[in-house]
Amino acid sequence: MREDKTCAACGRRIEWRKKWERDWDDVRYCSAACRRRGVSTTDHRLEEAILDLLAARAVDATICPSEAARRVGDDDWRDLMEPARRAARRLVDAGDVEITQAGHVVDPSTAKGPIRIRRVR
Repeated sequence: MREDKTCAACGRRIEWRKKWERDWDDVRYCSAACRRRGVSTTDHRLEEAILDLLAARAVDATICPSEAARRVGDDDWRDLMEPARRAARRLVDAGDVEITQAGHVVDPSTAKGPIRIRRVR
């Protein structure tokens, strides 16, 4: 069994599959949709917004992904909610933040519903 990876686009865990046996080292995306989407300039701006918002808050404070979406998207922020969640998952993989629900750290690949983002403790 091989070690799991994280998708470069959505930040979710990629579990090893037999069909990827020969090229597991080259696998970067969990799906064709993620491969097509990639990581855009807006995605990088969302990551920066998350880190900036957290830097401006108390050490133990959290933010909602909607705050980053509002900062980057202005009036069209609702369209950026899922991209903001993807940006948060990528930052979790980088070790910069944690995703919580009800005050407890959760696995970003399986978290459903409202989430909060905080700095790594």
